[in-house]
Amino acid sequence: MLWPLVAIVILALAFDYINGFHDTANAIATVVSTGVLSSRNAILMAAVLNFAGALLGTEVATTIAKGIADPAVVVPAVVMAALIAAIIWNLITWFFGIPSSSSHALVGGLAGAVVAHAGRGALHSTKLKEVGIFLVVSPVVGFFIGMVLIISILWICRRMASHRVNVGFRKLQIISAAAMAFTHGTNDAQKSMGIIALALITYGKLEGHGAKVGVPLWVKLACAITMALGTASGGWKIIKTMGTKIVKLKPIHGFAAETSAAIVLFTTAHFGIPVSTTHVISGAIMGVGASMNVSAVRWGVAGNILVAWVLTIPICAFLAGGVLRYVMPLFM
Repeated sequence: MLWPLVAIVILALAFDYINGFHDTANAIATVVSTGVLSSRNAILMAAVLNFAGALLGTEVATTIAKGIADPAVVVPAVVMAALIAAIIWNLITWFFGIPSSSSHALVGGLAGAVVAHAGRGALHSTKLKEVGIFLVVSPVVGFFIGMVLIISILWICRRMASHRVNVGFRKLQIISAAAMAFTHGTNDAQKSMGIIALALITYGKLEGHGAKVGVPLWVKLACAITMALGTASGGWKIIKTMGTKIVKLKPIHGFAAETSAAIVLFTTAHFGIPVSTTHVISGAIMGVGASMNVSAVRWGVAGNILVAWVLTIPICAFLAGGVLRYVMPLFM
């Protein structure tokens, strides 16, 4: 039956689209909140660069397709349950304006559905631990890089006129926001590519052996276009949270936060590690804010983000396990 494969591709692209508008804030919240770019221009830039970044590499896609679980024991119902769970969680957190992780949601959903279907032994525990460690550590790394970078920049610019500094970093922030948008596409669109590739492997439509998964061109283009369209639709609730509710930023702070996050995301994408772009940029913003004044960070908002960070994987895992019970009969 090919209809389940078609349904999985549609669900994966729906997840990709939701990921786009859910995570638009990652790239443009700071550049909008500092007034460097208008919302329309920032979203257009992010959409174009999300598309370009999505076409670069397949390392993260390979991890999603083969690194979480053994493709030999994964059936189409497992992939469908994982996607449905991740979509539900993304929509819930978007509705309440909570910056949560699409990466956490997808990894948690896939792991939960695999365990519900084939037991814990079907998971690649070593790789899953590696992914889990980086999902936790990457925002902390972003926090400290952001803190060190803003302190360094402020020291270098300490004798310059504040007006000159502001004008200079308004221009530089466009570059840092562009880098952030590009890395978002590189990381997040590949996750949808990976889940479609996994479905194709289960149907025997794609070779599952080798160090990398040869993601078909049509999958790359479909995910890149869908991610760009989702980004273009905006995610205003989360943009407001990221841009104004964590800490009040100026262009110099926005540049430091975006640059710090882009460094982390370029590195993890190179090694094929799916991390949360949302939590990396959140950590960088908090690090920049804490370097100015610890009280400048609205730690209550930060706490809400942290709660979502901790809960996403287990909730999506249990949700996917539950969804699997209702999805499995469709494949009988």
